Formats: sequence, C-alpha cells, structure tokens
Amino acid sequence: MGTKTPTEADILRPIKNTSTTYLALVAIAGLAFVLFLIGWSYQLAEGMIVTGLSDWGSGGGVTWGVYIGAFIWWVGIAHGGIILSAAVRLLGMDRYMPVARLAEMLTIAGLSAAGFYIVVHLGRPDRMVTSVVGHYHITVHASPLVWDVTVITAYFVLTATYLGLTLRYDVTRLRDQLPDRFEPIYKGLTIGYTEREDAIVQRMVWWLALAIIIMAPLLLHGGVIPWLFAVLPTYPTWYGGVQGPQFLTIALTSAISGVILLSFAFRRGYDWDHIITDDVFRGLLLWLGFFCLLFLWLQLQQNVTGLFKPPVDVGHAAEGRLGHPVYLTAMSLVFLVLSYIFAQAIRPALFTKKRAAVAALMVLTATLLEKILFVVEGFFHPTFDIYGATPGTYFPSWIEIASITGTVGMVSLFFLTVAKVVPVVELHAIEHLQGDDHE
Repeated sequence: MGTKTPTEADILRPIKNTSTTYLALVAIAGLAFVLFLIGWSYQLAEGMIVTGLSDWGSGGGVTWGVYIGAFIWWVGIAHGGIILSAAVRLLGMDRYMPVARLAEMLTIAGLSAAGFYIVVHLGRPDRMVTSVVGHYHITVHASPLVWDVTVITAYFVLTATYLGLTLRYDVTRLRDQLPDRFEPIYKGLTIGYTEREDAIVQRMVWWLALAIIIMAPLLLHGGVIPWLFAVLPTYPTWYGGVQGPQFLTIALTSAISGVILLSFAFRRGYDWDHIITDDVFRGLLLWLGFFCLLFLWLQLQQNVTGLFKPPVDVGHAAEGRLGHPVYLTAMSLVFLVLSYIFAQAIRPALFTKKRAAVAALMVLTATLLEKILFVVEGFFHPTFDIYGATPGTYFPSWIEIASITGTVGMVSLFFLTVAKVVPVVELHAIEHLQGDDHE
C-alpha cells in the first residue's frame, strides 16, 4: 500500500483544484476538437468527395477508410473498458477498484466518439433518421450496420445505468463537499435516493456487470462488430471465424492501454500515488501482456492459413497484408510492448510508470493502425476484381487525420469536464483502501 491512508479529500481534489496545466490541457483538447469540427463542416458543405472516400471501383479508391477504422478502434476501447470494470465487481478483483470508474467513464466517452464517427461517415447526418430510424423495422432483420447501431445504443444505456447507480452512493455522501454550482446535476443523480437502496443497487450493479460480460463476446466486440466484415465471403481479408476473437483481444488490449494512460495522468496530476499504486500499474501491464500475446497469436493464425497453400484470393490478400509497412509497424509495436512486459516481469527493476504509459501509447497506436489497414486492405483485394488486377490507392485526407486527433480531444474534454463534477474514483475504493491500511 501507499505511505498514507487515502481520504475523501483526495478523490475530491480534481473537483476543487484547477491548475494552469489543467487549463492548458482543456485548450489543447478543445483546439483539436474544433479543428476537426471545421473539417467536418467543410465536408458537409462540399460532400464526401473532399475525403476521397466513396470512390471505389474504377476510381481506384475505397469507400471506408480512417473513419470506419477509428470507429472500430473507439468501440473496442469502450467495450474493453466496461469489461474491465465489470470483471472487478464479478471476480472480486479489489486490486483494480481505484481505476474501475475510470474504465466505466472510458466506455461512455469511447462509445460517444464511435457514435460520432457513424454520423460523420454518413455524409449527411439526416440519414441517421431517414435511413436508420425511419426504416429500422426493415433493416434490423438484415443489416449488420443496423445491428451495430443497435448494440452500441444498448451498451451505452447499460453502461450509463451502471455508472449512474454507483454515483448515487458517492454523491449523496460527499454532497456537502461538492460545489453548489452543479446542484441540478447532483439532484438529478440522486433523485429518490434512500440508504435502503444501497444493498439493492449493489445487486443490480452485479447483474448489470454479468450482462455486460456476457454481451461482450457474444454480441459486441466478439460478435456484431466483427460480423460487419466477417460475413462477407467476397472479401478474403475480412471473411472468417477468427475475426470475433481477434476483435475482442484488440478491444481488451486497447482498453487496458487507455486505462493505464488515464491512471498515469490522474495519478501524476493529483498526487494519487497512494490510491493508484504501482501495484495497480504492474497488474494492468500483466493483463496487457496476456492480451497482446493473444492478439499476436490470432494474427499468426491468419497469416499461416492465408499463406500456406491458400485459395488464390486469400493468398493474394494475405501477401498484401503481410508485406505492408503499416501492418509490420503495428505488429512490431505490439511485439516490443510484449517483450518489455515479459522482461519487467522477470526483472522488476525495469518497471516504471512512465514506461507503462509509453507501452500503452504504443499499443493504442498499433491497434489503430491495424484497424485502419484492416478496413482498407479488405477493399483492395476482393475475390471478384471486376475493375482490373491492380489494387487502388488510398491515403487519408487531412479531414480524416483531424478526426483522430479531434475525437481524442473530444474524449479528453469529457474526462477534463467530468472530473470537475463527480469523483472519478469510487468512494467504495477509498473505503476499501482505508480498511486495508487499518489492518
């Protein structure tokens, strides 16, 4: 444990203290988001042609690129985040209680960024109403895209309920120490609250966590999201049963990496060494290493089956993927992180929090690159190439690149804002740590 006992004042520090660094981060994140909004406004005015997308076939481009690749990336981060939080409750992983709420909030933020990408990629936002909502009773039976929108919405509602229920306990007990300017928010969060509901809420949260754990591999990043691609036999890069497990491992590696970065930032910014301890970082790194190993193993399965006397179309697609510099870069980054985690497990002196944060950043970069390439390469190597044997070309436009930094800024603004309103560490986690210290 840390050298001092955690207190309520510690978890309220982000709400009460506003530093110059905080304001600078708000300005940087806001600028990144605004620049993307400017680019999106230009796209709305001129059409999707400004991105170079929607130009597949004789034009030699692709219909999906960074937008869909980054969409998958954010959904993966979101799904993995709530899985981590749910596992803490279901499996009694008390070691990670201080970062459980950060993981829940990462899910809300990640799903918001992913949903934003859907609207951006539609070209015209009104199509969300005319094409999806207006014809939902028809499309839900046959469209993996609509399945996708459905499960993301369901997951958002589940996670928001899950987070809201746990916040009621904290806000009620800390209300006298919270700022009065957010009184309407606190009243909304605690409407109808009585202490008698605590035990009931704990059971409800447990069942919600169980539902989340079950849904993840069956419907979310182990099911519906990969089905967008895996059920299309004319695209050998996408087609196949391995996509579900592979998407799930990528989601978990990305989410753990995101939680590591958030934990590092909050620990450094608010002197939470005694709350988010080195032991938490070591544990998260070990889990990251485990899922990185699964990630590389499933990539190996794809490469072996795609290169050892495969059908012509599968072999062509596999050779294109394996020879691409982006793919090699992504795999190298994951392998380097796995090597570091293995080395620091054998020699603990190699561990530092900064190295853990760098490893997390490397994994997030790798998974983003892999997902974008996965989407693009699928279009370049179809089974029936009616437009000629030469693959087209694709390079992200400045608007698409700005969308990545913009959504990162959007998620950063979410955390910077929420941290000023409610505790990002559960009061239960502090009470648990205090109990450990007294023992």
